[in-house]
Amino acid sequence: MKKRVLVTGGAGYIGSHTAVELIEAGYDVVVADDLSNAEMTAVEGVRRITGAEVPFVKADCSDPAQLFPIFEQYPVDAVIHFAAFKAVGESVHKPLDYYRNNLSLLITVLEAMRKYGVENIVFSSSCTVYGQADVLPVTEQTPRKEAESPYGNTKKMCEDILRDSVKAYPGLKGIALRYFNPIGAHPSALIGELPRGVPNNLVPYVTQTAAGLREQLSVFGDDYNTPDGSCLRDYIDVVDLARAHVAAIGRMVGGRSKAPYEIFNVGTGRPVSVLELVHTFEKVNGVKVNYKIVGRRAGDIEAVWADTSYANSELGWKAEKSLEETLAGAWNWEKHRRGIE
Repeated sequence: MKKRVLVTGGAGYIGSHTAVELIEAGYDVVVADDLSNAEMTAVEGVRRITGAEVPFVKADCSDPAQLFPIFEQYPVDAVIHFAAFKAVGESVHKPLDYYRNNLSLLITVLEAMRKYGVENIVFSSSCTVYGQADVLPVTEQTPRKEAESPYGNTKKMCEDILRDSVKAYPGLKGIALRYFNPIGAHPSALIGELPRGVPNNLVPYVTQTAAGLREQLSVFGDDYNTPDGSCLRDYIDVVDLARAHVAAIGRMVGGRSKAPYEIFNVGTGRPVSVLELVHTFEKVNGVKVNYKIVGRRAGDIEAVWADTSYANSELGWKAEKSLEETLAGAWNWEKHRRGIE
């Protein structure tokens, strides 16, 4: 019998791509999302790509009155929890909104799982928990540092809530996936990153500038202690990232977890600078990106990238897509959305 997975925040960027990969791996999927920062077009894209009648429930998953009926209607074997506010800059200005929303979302999901006997959860965490690490690349044993933003702090706090819950409640298993920088789009160009208003992330700003929607891309700082002076990050294709969730679910429902609570870094292991990414985008797609160097941005760390060897060996997963392939996919998605030939 097929296993069923509830994907909270499943209409979002990473959630929609993960829904596709779960279905293609043989799982049934239920998507829950309040659409506060997502569009139904993503769910429709998932249905078109997979040919599956994916159930969608519009719900605020921090509200038991909205979340619990989903568990009643759709008995599930596991949850992948994406739903959260996620803009680093906004979190600095609206910390209480971020703490209330992100913590209550996870707590309510865990309460629902306990009530309905669901034992497996994959939590969407972040490399922000490492801050500016003293040693690079970071491993799962790298000490977490004080967060640079309330958003990053909610990821740390949610990890602790999950760890403590797994300790307290026998049978509950959790995996926290610490993402690095997801970019790109599904090769079909039917789903991709869909920022509202001015993008907070680099690649949508690059593609929108190339498409003429933005006048200029600002590169924040060229005086860091890096090869070209711009920040170094670990950019991972969103489809590769989605497949890591499928591997994590398979590990839990297949009884292969080595501990009730596990953590994995999900990246490529290759540092890429902001300027290298911009120049690679231009070269791969044959377009120019109008950019200028400006001062450093508050809260940015100089460099972070992953040691992925633990995830590679334990999950049997590895990032496979090249930066060139990923950036071509990001541009195809932008052109598809804008009707650009």
